[in-house]
Amino acid sequence: MAGNVPQRSCLGCREARDKGELLRFVVAPDRTLVPDLLGKLPGRGAYTCLREACLRAAVAKRQFARSFRGEVHVGDADSLVAQLATLMRARIASYVALANKGGKVVSGSDVVTELFRKRSPGILFLATDISAENRAKFMHMAEKSGTPCVALFDRDRLGELLGKEQRTVVAVEQGGFSETILREFDKYRNFFEGGVQSR
Repeated sequence: MAGNVPQRSCLGCREARDKGELLRFVVAPDRTLVPDLLGKLPGRGAYTCLREACLRAAVAKRQFARSFRGEVHVGDADSLVAQLATLMRARIASYVALANKGGKVVSGSDVVTELFRKRSPGILFLATDISAENRAKFMHMAEKSGTPCVALFDRDRLGELLGKEQRTVVAVEQGGFSETILREFDKYRNFFEGGVQSR
């Protein structure tokens, strides 16, 4: 029941939301603020909405110090936002690597094109430095089949995640891995676009 879901207030906008929809932060022994994306680190937690604006507001108003009842080494808002972006991208990358180990990833233009001919992938990654021509080609395939398309890593990073050379296009098969990756990307996108986690 919805009424049994624990709620917490955002330090930025003060709205109450389910804990699972918020970003959790804890304080390390040296009083440094630590993002807790999994919500499992020990200690008292403080929360913000899954929105960059709310995190910046919490920093500007020194809300973390109030919440943790003492000085907290937060740093500037830009650095904290950059740290969160790095952590979120690393989490997405780890799931892509796991999906690859599970045999649920195909890569390379020809192989991915062949996959689209047979069935729709669960998610398509395009390298941020892919050529405009190939970008248009694969985005058309993705749109036609209703496949979510993501541009988050460059070709070197995509290849690295698969233990291969550079890759400009990577597809994750439909199933548990692609669903998890989409949820994590949803969080990442909504954080920067100011939305609310939708799934």
